[in-house]
Amino acid sequence: MSSLRQKYYDLFSKVYDLVIRLHSKDVEGSLRKYIAEKANLSKGDRALDLCTGTGSVAVELGKRVEEGGLVVGLDFSRGMLEKAKQKASGQHLKHFSPIQGNASQLPFKNSSFHGVTCSHAFYELKGTERMMAIEEVARVLKEGGRFCLMEHAIPKKFIAKFFFYIRLLFLGSSDAKKFLREEETVLGKKFKNILGELSPTGKSKLVYGEKREFLIEHEI
Repeated sequence: MSSLRQKYYDLFSKVYDLVIRLHSKDVEGSLRKYIAEKANLSKGDRALDLCTGTGSVAVELGKRVEEGGLVVGLDFSRGMLEKAKQKASGQHLKHFSPIQGNASQLPFKNSSFHGVTCSHAFYELKGTERMMAIEEVARVLKEGGRFCLMEHAIPKKFIAKFFFYIRLLFLGSSDAKKFLREEETVLGKKFKNILGELSPTGKSKLVYGEKREFLIEHEI
């Protein structure tokens, strides 16, 4: 992603949480609790939250792995990571590690994590970059580990759908619309037991599956 986009998110980080609350009307944070629950983590596990933003999902993951585990929040925006660090500190989450990086080039060894999550960000990746990110997620997941991907559900009402596609045009990649319609098929190439379901708010869709056993891993 370009440095211009990074600067945009560095600035956006200052009002990100407020905008998300107003947009989703998810005052109680049910979405982040929902994706964290579906990650199927246990005490002592290691979790990775891709495109972590201000760390809302990472904090929920931390509550599930507790003190014996580790949560890594990866984002390309330094501004977002600073907010995530503040949020984790405010929640007394000591086992949180913020790392600046790209989802398509993860700086982790093979089979490093028991679960990986990504919330409302994957559609912004370009086609090639998105496929590389999926490959990377499969690489860093332990065998049977779960990848949980949550994106905006495509609205059914005409006006809402119109503005949704306008947003995709400006923030998403050229094939984002196609990806959102084919998430289960795309993830099915690297993961098994793929399931897709609407979130409690009905405005987001979660697709998740486990790493396939037959994937051949290569140390890098």
